[in-house]
Amino acid sequence: MSGQSMPCSPQEIGALFLFEKLTPEQLGRLCGEGRVERFEPGPVYTEGEPATCFYVMLEGTVVLYRRVGGDDVEVTRTSQRGVYAGSMQAYLGDRVRQVYNNSMRVTEPTRFFVLPADTFADIMQEWFPMAVHLLEGLFFGSKSTQRAIGQRERLLALGSLSAGLTHELNNPAAAAVRATATLRERVGKMRHKLAVIAQGSYSPEVMANLIDIQERTAERVAKAPALSPLDASDREDALSDWLDDQGIPDGWRIAPTFVQAGLDVDWLDQVKAAVNEDILPSAIGWLNYTVETELLMDEINDSTTRISHLVDAAKQYSQLDRAPFQNADVHELLDSTLLMLSGKIGKRIKVVKEYDRALPRIPAYPAELNQAWTNLIDNAVSAINSAGGEGTLTVRTAPDHDRLLVEFRDTGVGIPAEDRGRIFDPFFTTKPVGEGTGLGLDISWRIVVNKHHGSIQVESEPGDTRFQVLLPLTSAEKEPS
Repeated sequence: MSGQSMPCSPQEIGALFLFEKLTPEQLGRLCGEGRVERFEPGPVYTEGEPATCFYVMLEGTVVLYRRVGGDDVEVTRTSQRGVYAGSMQAYLGDRVRQVYNNSMRVTEPTRFFVLPADTFADIMQEWFPMAVHLLEGLFFGSKSTQRAIGQRERLLALGSLSAGLTHELNNPAAAAVRATATLRERVGKMRHKLAVIAQGSYSPEVMANLIDIQERTAERVAKAPALSPLDASDREDALSDWLDDQGIPDGWRIAPTFVQAGLDVDWLDQVKAAVNEDILPSAIGWLNYTVETELLMDEINDSTTRISHLVDAAKQYSQLDRAPFQNADVHELLDSTLLMLSGKIGKRIKVVKEYDRALPRIPAYPAELNQAWTNLIDNAVSAINSAGGEGTLTVRTAPDHDRLLVEFRDTGVGIPAEDRGRIFDPFFTTKPVGEGTGLGLDISWRIVVNKHHGSIQVESEPGDTRFQVLLPLTSAEKEPS
């Protein structure tokens, strides 16, 4: 937007704090190459447009704001003479994309001294060469440091996730190995028991009955009901008494296995009726091995299914086999992140999920959202650990007008009021030396706000801290091809 051109007075601009040390010749050159413009209330420039001018306010009121999601968030409002905005990094030239990083409007008729960006860059290089070198070093050095430590932050998170995933995988893998070794032993004993039975002078009818009972017993194992501890104990006592009454040795050892398999006294009565009395002990022993092998195979199946589930969660978390940009279910992303962090969360922290499953999928970069969730959950866990190590992490989703809310609530120590305005700043951390880089929340901010055009805010008091992420339900940009 262009304003009304007005005369430029070297004396007037020389009175501004930015130019007060300049010589009359320098002030004359500024007035000669720059201009004074008067703007009526309204926009002056818009965030993201090419940064073509450097503005210094002579009189009036300016408001600077940033676009966050669908909202304009006010950053600064001031009437102080001499405040400046616009192409402040023009001295970096084309090494940095020169765009306005905020929007500016005026709320009353306002006059600016306006300097074209190219002229501003030339004057800076000519008048303040040492200052320009220092500013360049500060700018690029800060960017380089931020990238390096950001990479380190991601590597530390990856190491933590890998350790947690290894721990989670080790339990079912070890269970499967143990069950396999025991299964091999039980199958061997079952073959021996079958050989003993086969050597007896039993009719084909008796053998057929025994095989039929074995098959139906295996079916019962697959459908075994879950019993309460009290019911299971009562059934074990009844089965143990039945086995003792039949003269079957070690009935107290066999009874718990039969109960786990869903067998009861009625079932054993059917077994007794189907075979001769002299074969009953061998038949019960053989059925015991049958039950044990079925239970062991169930255990192996459960363990390998758990491993498969963990691997799927890891793939979901990393999004290695998915498109970078897609319509994603935030609940799948949250679940995979919580599972990947379960080792770090530990058993002393209770995780509560309050999901609104009716929420639609949203356009997103899922792998990057998972990184944001990781940082927010990690902060919550640290806060709870600082408060004694026991507490609750609540993850909630809900609709919020045209956006989707993801809230992380913890019962930790809280964030002091004086720190709340700085927690998203790069390198700011309240963690002990060596435990935090201060980039976790900065990375989350950039992922949510810059990448997804959403917003992130925090409410905190001791015992109740809430990080609230709001994401648009629709994309403002086309999906990358």
